[in-house]
Amino acid sequence: MTATKEEIISKLRQDMIRWEGFRPPQPGTDNDLGLGPVAAAFQDGVFPTGAIHEFISNCPEDTAASGGFIAGLVQKLLGNGGACLWISYTRRIYPPALKLFGVDPDRVIFVDVPLQKDVLWVTEEALKCEGVATVICETKDLSFTESQRLQLAVEKSHVTGFVLRKDVKKVNTTACVTRWQIRPVRSQLRTGMPGVGHPRWQVELLKVRNGRPGNWTVEWKKQDFQTITTPQRTEEARRYA
Repeated sequence: MTATKEEIISKLRQDMIRWEGFRPPQPGTDNDLGLGPVAAAFQDGVFPTGAIHEFISNCPEDTAASGGFIAGLVQKLLGNGGACLWISYTRRIYPPALKLFGVDPDRVIFVDVPLQKDVLWVTEEALKCEGVATVICETKDLSFTESQRLQLAVEKSHVTGFVLRKDVKKVNTTACVTRWQIRPVRSQLRTGMPGVGHPRWQVELLKVRNGRPGNWTVEWKKQDFQTITTPQRTEEARRYA
């Protein structure tokens, strides 16, 4: 049967999406990472797994916030099995803190690389391992060619990669599927209670292929992402701010 014009166009669109690094969910896997309204920014409302995601930070506070947000994503990705590799040359992550985001530190392999110039090479090799669920790379610089090599690696292995760029002074073009900037924001205290509330971030999706950039306030609560639609600020919260 001859394909209709609409069917040809639909197939061409799907082919173009795959050529750009997107892959449909693997059979038996759950691609719902619990991002809620944030997921609407992606193609078909599905977070792109098997791709490279770039996170940029300008200060230690942003780096810590990015690490927390990534840990929340890792918790969801590990639900499909596999291990996580966390590669860096100056590791700042505190492994027991990952439990706050539902990640068992025993499932994370920390790779401390002595030289910064070797971090991306180690990351590329790790991304080629099909038995790995996700790889996180902490680095500073990432050229277009380097990011392209990482993206090509995951297109074959279907591993999801996160590149956390620290102390970024100038943003350059990369081949990553998304670019994020995560900043910490003041948490919401429970009424009449001092201390700190649940982790809360200003999540900005600066670029995304075949999607729509956006900005959200997101909180980590009850082992899940919760998007804050209307800021709440009570008198009790002001008192302890």
